[in-house]
Amino acid sequence: MTGDSGETTGSVAGEDDAREADTALRPQTVMLTFLGNYVLGGDICVYSGSIIEVFRRVGVGEHATRSTLTRMVNRGLLHRRREGRRMYFGLTDRATAILRDGENRVWKRGAVNDEWDGTWTLLAFSLPESSQRQRHDLRSRLTWAGFGPLIGGLWIAPGPADVTAITGDPEFGAYVSVFRSTADPATDIDALVHSAWDLATPAAGYRDFLDRWADFAAGAAAPDLDELATKLRLLTEWLQIVRADPYLPVRHLPADWPAAAAEDVFRRADARVDSLARAQAERLLETVPPNG
Repeated sequence: MTGDSGETTGSVAGEDDAREADTALRPQTVMLTFLGNYVLGGDICVYSGSIIEVFRRVGVGEHATRSTLTRMVNRGLLHRRREGRRMYFGLTDRATAILRDGENRVWKRGAVNDEWDGTWTLLAFSLPESSQRQRHDLRSRLTWAGFGPLIGGLWIAPGPADVTAITGDPEFGAYVSVFRSTADPATDIDALVHSAWDLATPAAGYRDFLDRWADFAAGAAAPDLDELATKLRLLTEWLQIVRADPYLPVRHLPADWPAAAAEDVFRRADARVDSLARAQAERLLETVPPNG
């Protein structure tokens, strides 16, 4: 599955792209969905002409598709392989890590955290005031990993959050300390959740998704899109929403939290198009092994 998101190698640039959410989906976000769904795990490189045809179906022109491929090569997400006069593109290790994270968030973890064990991960950091870029980058990574600011340089996430990409980064490792803990019974967890995290943005994302896809999940047609294009748009939109959700314990969220309803719609909508979309992709994609 996809994402420029949650990258275990810790690239802030990749994380920023993966969190981009827009109903007029950006070509790179769709590209990541395409790669995660039809290239990840296949040990293949895909002909650029095949990719251009897939993206034409989604409404992305050839120039934008070629520019996106070049940009992703420059950012270390794709590598090129030439066969005669044809150019093929394959995943780098960095892209694979990003896409595996997206796959896990969508198909394994899900959108509802109803198995929280009451523990928290606390991360404290202290960077020099002169290190403004590093401070911004670290905060971006923490937000990406589901952390919220508790106070000052102390951030918190529910459960055993994986911070190895941060602690193992020589740019940050010496400045952070990580603790696992539980809250005192006197702590108002509901109030903590509302103060440390933005709940309005993911809630609005889930509700907008319901508005766009509930009818399709119930059997309505997807106007002007074939199954492959519908699959890519559906999955790209869903990924942007779940990546913006810090995955907080559902028992400490508002009673009308829309994640479960939105996830049900997503899975029913996906079931309508997945097999036909995969068959279309198999017909369209010309591939070669990653090495000659």
